[in-house]
Amino acid sequence: MKRALNHMTVPNLGYESFLDLAASLECVGVEVRNDLGRPLFDGMDPVAAGRMAQDKGLRLVGLSQVYPFNSWSNAIATEVRDLIAIAKACGAETISLIPRNDGTETGNGERHANLRIALKNIKFMVEDAGLIALIEPLGFPRSSLRSKQDAVETINALDAAHVFKIVHDTFHHTLAEGGPIFVGQTGIVHISGVVDPALGIDQMEDEHRVLVDAQDRLGNVAQIRALLSAGYDGPISYECFSPQTHALADPASALRQSFEFISSQLAAEAA
Repeated sequence: MKRALNHMTVPNLGYESFLDLAASLECVGVEVRNDLGRPLFDGMDPVAAGRMAQDKGLRLVGLSQVYPFNSWSNAIATEVRDLIAIAKACGAETISLIPRNDGTETGNGERHANLRIALKNIKFMVEDAGLIALIEPLGFPRSSLRSKQDAVETINALDAAHVFKIVHDTFHHTLAEGGPIFVGQTGIVHISGVVDPALGIDQMEDEHRVLVDAQDRLGNVAQIRALLSAGYDGPISYECFSPQTHALADPASALRQSFEFISSQLAAEAA
């Protein structure tokens, strides 16, 4: 399992401390974000930020995010271009595209048309840049793109599988009622757990996403096992949104323990 770390899991850490944490956890890379309430890379020049990651033995496996990418407009086009420019400067391998998630634009015809329009425009931008754009279906009922199948079918219809991949997020996969995993089209895997026994699946929100342990209700180990067994060989990145996780006094120990729990479960099953 190739470990990676999303900055949302430890948003209180500065960029360099975040990199040091990921390196100490033997991660292959990190995902950095522009939605943490402060400048990307804490204001560091993208070229220097990329070099710093590289010097610590880390890849920048993802740069997030453009939202809502599937409500196409001149403003969204500018956001995509700007993020691509930053990704090229820092050496990030991918940019992330997040669909509208506010309960609007969810009708079948509208959803599919909006997705196609956006991807048709973005295709040429990422093609020219030599990047991959990651599309992340969100499993919430209010999401305008819940289904990985919808994303994959649109990508294939546009002959764009060389520039678009999907995110397999164990949380959103559960909320969207499972379905095919599309391992060949998966560019990154996001993991997080939900352990509160009182929550129904339809009540789960980002704030409930914590580290994975034996009480996990999302079947993270089973999902990871299925992906690895089907040939997935990319990063598996921790993305927790819970304030409880953000407030951990010793995130390094907690993350290490959780990564080792997952690895031990995978090893036990393999044996």
